[in-house]
Amino acid sequence: MSATYRVAVRALCDFTARQGDLDHRFTPAPSAREGMEGHTLVTSRRGEDYLAELPLSGKFEGLIVTGRADGFDPTANRLEEIKTHRGSLERMADNQRALHWAQVKVYGALLCAERALEQVTLTLVYLDIASGKETLISQEATADELQAFFAEQCQRFLAWAEQEAGHRQDRDSGLQTLRFPHAAFRPGQRELAEDVYKAASTGRCLLAQAPTGIGKTMGTLFPMLSAMPRQQLDRIAFLTMKTPGRRLALDALATLRTSDETLPLRVLELVAREKACEYPDRACHGESCPLAAGFYDRLPAARQAAVDQGWLDRDALREVALAHDVCPYYLGQELARWADVIVGDVNHWFDSHALLHGLAQANDWRTGVLVDEAHNLIERARGMYSAELDQQRFNRVRRAAPKALSRPLGRLSRQWQAVIKEAGLEEEGDPRKPTYRLLTALPDKLVTAAQQVGAAITDHLGEHPEDASLELQELLFEALAFCRLAERFGEHSLCDLTRYGRGRAVLGLRNLIPADFLAARFNAAHSVVLFSATLNPAHYYRDLLGLPENTVWREVASPFTACQLEVRIRTDISTRFRDRDASIDPIVATMAQQYQRKSGHYLAFFSSFAYLEAALARFREAHPEVPVFSQTRGMPEAQREEFLARFAPVGEGIGFAVLGGAFAEGIDLPGDRLIGAFIATLGLPPFNDFNEALKARLTARFGQGDDYTYRIPGMIKVVQAAGRVIRSPEDQGVVVLMDDRFAQASVRALLPRWWTLGDIHP
Repeated sequence: MSATYRVAVRALCDFTARQGDLDHRFTPAPSAREGMEGHTLVTSRRGEDYLAELPLSGKFEGLIVTGRADGFDPTANRLEEIKTHRGSLERMADNQRALHWAQVKVYGALLCAERALEQVTLTLVYLDIASGKETLISQEATADELQAFFAEQCQRFLAWAEQEAGHRQDRDSGLQTLRFPHAAFRPGQRELAEDVYKAASTGRCLLAQAPTGIGKTMGTLFPMLSAMPRQQLDRIAFLTMKTPGRRLALDALATLRTSDETLPLRVLELVAREKACEYPDRACHGESCPLAAGFYDRLPAARQAAVDQGWLDRDALREVALAHDVCPYYLGQELARWADVIVGDVNHWFDSHALLHGLAQANDWRTGVLVDEAHNLIERARGMYSAELDQQRFNRVRRAAPKALSRPLGRLSRQWQAVIKEAGLEEEGDPRKPTYRLLTALPDKLVTAAQQVGAAITDHLGEHPEDASLELQELLFEALAFCRLAERFGEHSLCDLTRYGRGRAVLGLRNLIPADFLAARFNAAHSVVLFSATLNPAHYYRDLLGLPENTVWREVASPFTACQLEVRIRTDISTRFRDRDASIDPIVATMAQQYQRKSGHYLAFFSSFAYLEAALARFREAHPEVPVFSQTRGMPEAQREEFLARFAPVGEGIGFAVLGGAFAEGIDLPGDRLIGAFIATLGLPPFNDFNEALKARLTARFGQGDDYTYRIPGMIKVVQAAGRVIRSPEDQGVVVLMDDRFAQASVRALLPRWWTLGDIHP
């Protein structure tokens, strides 16, 4: 090899030793924590001379292979590979056992070479997590036999390694001369690009507030790609909140590739499993799905075809996968290891089981992370680190569960009733009006009972996989997720109970401060750039996301001018809940006056559907001549598309929508498709027990409870909604803000600086 290529033992064996079917039938497996605890238990049973986590490495031609053997007993001359399991070992797939033997043989070859051993005993140690029993399977091997096996695995990988090393050289060489694909930067775009490049060059995080319309996607991708060879970045992850953001990123990458057709850049789009599945009615194993049968036998050819193609958006990846009769979703999971730029959802880096973060950790990648629409990351992360237990689901499972599970399920049922009683929610209540309680502490006895249920179901399904009904599995996953978060319960979260009526209560662990979970994710990346049109104030995001202390905040000057957007405020209207009825007539009058002044397409935003419906009914009654249409509760995607289609060029009418909903951000209606917005709310979250508890927690941690709970999140929604109006330097429009609180200095400080505000009165 002309270049050195490093590979971990696990990655080498994954590549060379897997064969046969893809099999994702439910098989209860130990968690990562249980696996680590199992390794510790096994090594604690060994003698004083036992060497745990023994680092080993070796070289074959230009290939460097490294890893840590689980344990070596020099007295017995025995090398061990420790694996934890549940249930019968007889049900372990043959290809899984073959992978385990491949790993211990490679470690054996490295050990013999390093210690000049002529032979060694290789042992697979299988620890049953439930019983603590060890099953040892051993074989003797000579150094020559192991060296031959090692050489065979390396030979199988060598052509790929040579290809990958060559690709890396070609990619980095091409990126060193990468040119901006347009004749000139847009106003503000160069400034953004320079800030991103500096962040990547110094290994820092960047919060970049940049207005819509300057080309943020290209303005972040281009400089991160330019920094890639200079900073020896292995991968770039472009992460989005919604599907349209992925499309924008792919379009920008396609433009870059088109501008330099010699650039060997591999681009992969990751999509959710349910969207990539070709046979949603089939189980994910070779006996049911034709794309799972023989998956690993056909994977090498599919993988090679995919990297040869280089461009792997959803459609292209599917085409390659089906041409080789393999599953598109799992081919995408495999190619995440070999792509240069991965475009996908934010959960791929920030979720507790994030694919890209896991690969980066396992392979020691230097990763550049770009997060689009980053103002949404706080709420998305709160959802990632929250969990629920649903009593109704539990009761359904309990009625149909195998008798062997009746005792642990009965214990959990009794604990449910005890928690409900202690919370004072014994009355059945009205399911249409749920009763909510904040719990002062985690209900430890219920959590213990849930842990026991999880362990019992897992052990039972390990012995009786035929009992793995969908609902039993769902209860298991729900219990495991809840108990994992319960183990980390602290001031970053709270526990609550909601009673919906007879037999239906939901126990929730709600994350309030995602910083305590996300800080390590930011530190694991070489550089993270978070960008959005609304990232003000910086301290709000630094505090709640757990950004490093040296994070840089930049605001890109807007290319828009005050003369493009007329911003007017009705300071004589109150949209507070107690004033809603009185506000309807002046709101309707203000909208009608503006429409008569200049007809065209407008959006009107309200704080709730009830408020929207009241205003809509009054507007129709008072102004039947004006076309109106409305967002509805639970609006399906087809109807959302119809709603947006109403905003055709050279048309007119007012669309009524809810602030913070599907039409308040992430939609693009340039030119005369939208000429104005009415915002009849500050977007403040509702005043309730949960938000007051959140406020108290944020006050205790940051001293900013009211701002962090109410004012800042509300104004982010307002600015996002107003941002639908001006989408390009040529656009003209009006925004009318209706609430007296917009006159407050603390509120106006959160509005874009380039706006010129004018108060209006009837």
